Amino acid sequence: MSDYLSVSILTKYLKLKFDRDPYLERVYLTGQVSNFRRRPTHQYFSLKDENAVIQATMWAGTFKKLGFELEEGMKINVVGRVQLYEPSGSYSIIIEKAEPDGIGALAIQFEQLKKKLAEAGYFDDRHKHPLPQFVKKIGVVTSPSGAVIRDIITTVSRRFPGVEILLFPTKVQGEGASQEVAANIAKANDRDDLDLLIIGRGGGSIEDLWAFNEEIVVQAIFESRLPVISSVGHETDTTLADYVADRRAATPTAAAELATPVTKADIISWITERDNRMYQASLRRIKQNQERLDKLANSVIFRQPERLYDGYVQKLDRLTMSLTNTMQNQFNQAKQRQELLHQRLIAMDFDSQIKHYQDKLQSLKRLLLSNMTSQYDSKLARFEKAQDALLSLDTSRIIARGYAMVQKDGKVISSVRDVKQGDQLSVQLKDGQLEVEVKDAK
Repeated sequence: MSDYLSVSILTKYLKLKFDRDPYLERVYLTGQVSNFRRRPTHQYFSLKDENAVIQATMWAGTFKKLGFELEEGMKINVVGRVQLYEPSGSYSIIIEKAEPDGIGALAIQFEQLKKKLAEAGYFDDRHKHPLPQFVKKIGVVTSPSGAVIRDIITTVSRRFPGVEILLFPTKVQGEGASQEVAANIAKANDRDDLDLLIIGRGGGSIEDLWAFNEEIVVQAIFESRLPVISSVGHETDTTLADYVADRRAATPTAAAELATPVTKADIISWITERDNRMYQASLRRIKQNQERLDKLANSVIFRQPERLYDGYVQKLDRLTMSLTNTMQNQFNQAKQRQELLHQRLIAMDFDSQIKHYQDKLQSLKRLLLSNMTSQYDSKLARFEKAQDALLSLDTSRIIARGYAMVQKDGKVISSVRDVKQGDQLSVQLKDGQLEVEVKDAK
């Protein structure tokens, strides 16, 4: 039995061989990606060729640094170490570095990002701004020491002297270049004195131009409110900045020509043409107005201008009659009410106080006749109040309630001090009058 090994011992022995073999510590493989399904962190898939397959593991840190999208069926070159996994007895390669086989990783990354941005609509013509016909100030995002800025200054000065050029000194290659390009594009858009923006650099390899393929630069150009002309590399070089820009120029000189599409002679010609067109348009307008004036001069309205306001005169007459009738009706109604009240007061013959309130009534009558609108209700209320006061002074009504009125020599007695013993008094009751003599006054 001692000649037999356990599976664990054999697997552990093989693992030690794998781990200590210098040829397996760094392995260079070419294979096709198989069974790839992107996972949140670490990636697990297979590498295969026509005759064999090996399991592959790529840790999250390595996967984030790839620089291109791993896809099913893609042929890649990898560098890693081979290890044996004891629980399953399987071996695999731990990938430490990978790049597409055949073409470079940057080219793959370029095509993948281009496809992604195109599908998102970044390159659509509907998002592109038209270039202004006349510019006063041009912003340039480029290196201050390169030939790009010199070519732009020379061309603009030759074509349209007087146009200002504002340079945004920018790193255009290497680490941090893309962030600086994007930041200066945003800085240019914060100004309100620029009409146009040119971004560019000279030619170079794809690595040299890579800052203009970064998504941060594409996003900055896409969000620019200023029209952007891209002039990156030589005529045969194309970057993602060229696709998203409003216009692409093959050279800095071409960019300057696009930025100043007209020369002084073009402007003079343009102004002359507009002047002639304005003159002809003015003549046509004058002729049209003259023809309209002639037609109006011969129309019935101008020969009989009273027709213009006949309708308004008739409308005014109708409104005047309506107002007069309304006022007359209101006056008649107020007069009838006043007469009715007058008759009621005449029926109440209450000596001097009646006369006093009749005089006040006449005064109210005159006031009512002169104020037939808003003051009428107020005066009527005062009149009714006066009427109530008169009724409260009617002695016959007071006596009817059980009281008596005592008179001496025709005058009403209100106190015992007004009489003495032996005085003859008249006592008025509700059903008659008594003649009495004062026996005692205390």
